[in-house]
Amino acid sequence: MRPDFSTGIMTRQTALTTITALLIVLFSYTAISKLVAFRVFNSQLALQPFPAWTIWPLTLLIPISEMAVTALLLVKSTRLSGLYASAILMVGFTAYMGLVVADFFGKTPCSCGGVLQQMGFQAHLIFNLFFLTISLIGIYIIHQMKGGLLSKL
Repeated sequence: MRPDFSTGIMTRQTALTTITALLIVLFSYTAISKLVAFRVFNSQLALQPFPAWTIWPLTLLIPISEMAVTALLLVKSTRLSGLYASAILMVGFTAYMGLVVADFFGKTPCSCGGVLQQMGFQAHLIFNLFFLTISLIGIYIIHQMKGGLLSKL
């Protein structure tokens, strides 16, 4: 049974607007937090179990990617691309957090921006799963509204 966003408390458009707003807040907040504390973010990434040569590119690419997703989500004509990009980022962040929770790396500091650093790893995994889920729901809603392939599910 597929979800019906056309009736009930939220219409499809209201649900899509809410999802988009939540993702814009998330990605703009985390990007700005990382850029404001750029040196701290870089040093936290250096403590991650990544090869040393990846630290500087990741220090640049993560906040730039988050800002790019925010920009895509802000423009109606690029919103679907923004939702796909959001889902891709969240898959990566969620997979990494899942490995941290599974103790794959041992003790790993959080290099997320702002107040997200205060979350425990399990809470952070649930947080990431929530944002991954709403990204996928947003993609589904747009396809449903356009009558595309995903509307047949």
